[in-house]
Amino acid sequence: MADGTSKKLLELLDAEHPAALRRAAVLVLSEVGGRDKDVAEGLCALLDDADADLRIDVIAAVGKLRVERALAKLLERIKVGGAEAEAAAQSAAKLGARGIQGLRDLMGEVAPGLRRRIAGSLASGGTTTAETAAVETLLDSDPGVVEATVRSLMEKLPSLGDAQRRAVADRILELLKDKKKGRRSPVSEAALLRLLAGINDPRAESVFWDHVEPPHPIEMRAAALQALGQLPPPTSGAAIKKLLACAAERDFRIAAQALMILKELPVNAKALKDWLPLFAAGDVAARRFAIDKLGNHDTAEVAAGLVAQIRHQDRALRDAAIARLATLEHGREALTSELLQAGSSEDAWALARAQAPLVREYPKPLRTKLFHQACKYLESEDRRADAFLFLLREADAKDLRDRLEERGIALRQKKKYAEALVYLKLLGRDPACGETTRFELAACSLKVSAHELAAESRAADPAIQQFARLVHSHENDPFTYVQKASWLSPEDLFYVGFHFVEGMGAERDFGGNVLRLVLKKSAKTQMGKDAKRKLRSAGLD
Repeated sequence: MADGTSKKLLELLDAEHPAALRRAAVLVLSEVGGRDKDVAEGLCALLDDADADLRIDVIAAVGKLRVERALAKLLERIKVGGAEAEAAAQSAAKLGARGIQGLRDLMGEVAPGLRRRIAGSLASGGTTTAETAAVETLLDSDPGVVEATVRSLMEKLPSLGDAQRRAVADRILELLKDKKKGRRSPVSEAALLRLLAGINDPRAESVFWDHVEPPHPIEMRAAALQALGQLPPPTSGAAIKKLLACAAERDFRIAAQALMILKELPVNAKALKDWLPLFAAGDVAARRFAIDKLGNHDTAEVAAGLVAQIRHQDRALRDAAIARLATLEHGREALTSELLQAGSSEDAWALARAQAPLVREYPKPLRTKLFHQACKYLESEDRRADAFLFLLREADAKDLRDRLEERGIALRQKKKYAEALVYLKLLGRDPACGETTRFELAACSLKVSAHELAAESRAADPAIQQFARLVHSHENDPFTYVQKASWLSPEDLFYVGFHFVEGMGAERDFGGNVLRLVLKKSAKTQMGKDAKRKLRSAGLD
């Protein structure tokens, strides 16, 4: 029977009293009503009251007081839906085993939206029975129901006692070990792991490690890795290898979680080989991680891994790899080797620029190898030569000039005049190019000239232009170079003399001297006679 206070409160529930007073009485009864039969009957009678706000307060009260006789009406109210459905589901979840079973039976009869509300209510029941029943709901085929349930359970976890948490963990572990789990969706399995991670049960870690690898579904593996990320970093080699395998996968959900854990781990020389596969990872982020994590280890294997990134389509990744290679001894060797094999001008330039700050420290044999490759590209008119020459110029500009000149003269001495011009023209672009080199350029140009005597042809001839430059600007008389150039034939000399003798001043004097040299060397030949005739016509005989 109701005590005096409860009787007075029950009297206030009559419809003759103001609505606010009636609602206040319901709230007080939910706190002091206990297991009183009269209070239970009085509240059940109000479940059909005309006042909607009062009905919601009564629904909450019968749940709080665990009034089991209200279950049938609560379940009916859930079926109807609307504002009272969620409150009714939460109250029913508090009515013990009957309430839980009623809600579970009802889930197969209502619309998806209501099923999700019921699932969330099971998780907030506040009893071990309710929580374990909610765990069962995680196996539902509707992802929305699963998500609503796991969210509610996660919110409820902090308020659970040790015994309740243990009971929930036990049930999760049983479900995860169930041999029939293949029938469950990946979403359900991932939810079980998320919930287990929130419980912080000491048995959970081994379970997580068991679920990070295939053939477990991606969702489940990602959840397991996320849970492991909340634990101290692993120390066993087997666990680290599992993480490295996950980090190398293409699916970002797996790779990202694994990388977050690996970020906290040191890389020692002994285990370095286990980390190298990250350079071949499917995701760019994992490859970038490998550069940052392993890039300070100066080994041939790491250098090879960094070099492999140079061919990747991601520009930022390529640049990061090249920059790191330039800081390692093995990296510089690998860079040079890669430069020698560069497939395009763009690649060659990227590799050359990366090495520019360090190339001065390269040993001479290595620079010689670069020079020989540059020569091959120059002679084949390959634009990759520019990158090589840039790098060699950064190393020692004077040494490069000397090598180019030596190469050009050596080719000229072998009578390979066209090949020699490749190097001499390159040297001639430099305003500081010396007279000796400019004469070599002019003379080799002369050797490949067609010797067309027509005025317009001579004016456009590069050989004549180079000689003119020497005639008009020199420290040593260019004729002295001509006299020493025994490899120039009378035909070559006649062509030059024929052109310049028609000029004025210094040009005319230079041309006359060259024709006299032809006459001196070949007086009795037709060429000598032509030279004499040209001198006479120019008034220089």
